[in-house]
Amino acid sequence: MTSSGIPAFWFERARAMLRGELVPVEARRAATVVLLRGRPDGLQTYLLRRHAGMKFAAGVYAFPGGGVDPRDADHEVAWAGPTPEEWAARFRTSPSEARAIVAAAVRETFEESGVLLAGPDTDSVVSDTTGDDWEADRAALVGRSLGLTEFLDRRGLVLRSDLLGAWSRWITPEFEEHRYDTWFFVAALPEGQRTRDVSGEADRVTWARPADALADLKAGRYGMLPPTIETLRNLTAYDAPAKALDAADGRDLEPIMAKPRYEGDRLVIAWPGIPDPFGTA
Repeated sequence: MTSSGIPAFWFERARAMLRGELVPVEARRAATVVLLRGRPDGLQTYLLRRHAGMKFAAGVYAFPGGGVDPRDADHEVAWAGPTPEEWAARFRTSPSEARAIVAAAVRETFEESGVLLAGPDTDSVVSDTTGDDWEADRAALVGRSLGLTEFLDRRGLVLRSDLLGAWSRWITPEFEEHRYDTWFFVAALPEGQRTRDVSGEADRVTWARPADALADLKAGRYGMLPPTIETLRNLTAYDAPAKALDAADGRDLEPIMAKPRYEGDRLVIAWPGIPDPFGTA
């Protein structure tokens, strides 16, 4: 990892791509949720540090999230809030794909933090997901022996899509070996629920103010990839979850993907719409 937060091997692969020696792999659809909570000293976000042995983004701090499962597109899933058609208009995609992305966001958040954005009706949210029976269901979802639709149906719950605010869309650069087309959402931690260190993909979890997490990054205590860094920078403008969620409605969801280029003999990797490149070599 370079001091800028970019994996050092990216520069080698970017050079290979610019030489025409690398064929990009297809990006897998994914969803990430930035959990927010309010504290007297301001807004906090929930971060997980990924295990050093992970194939993608090893050792860096990130938000809960993961790839879309084919069953996430199940049209039988109990649903509340904006419809898949309304999300599709926001995402500029099909209702089936929008349904899968939103469902993946809810499922992955529960799998990786124990927080469930669902309730018994359109106006309430589950208040406690810490019992052994909840943990058994969470593990079954992780192991893919249980799908989201079956899980919600068994418990008489509906997915609360209105608790999510679409924040941004990031596509892993074409020179990366493991690629994702990831939709980022923000969501407030539901009242009564609490995060749990349950992710098998993380070795540490923490709540932190965006500015504090960025300070730890600058000091070299945290490693992060650009989507996490930029999301935290965005969130420094808000002091409460409700304000961030209100801002989500007006967010630009055009995909952001790094592009490598040479400036003289120097290779630059920069993201469109981001004022400063995240690294050079």
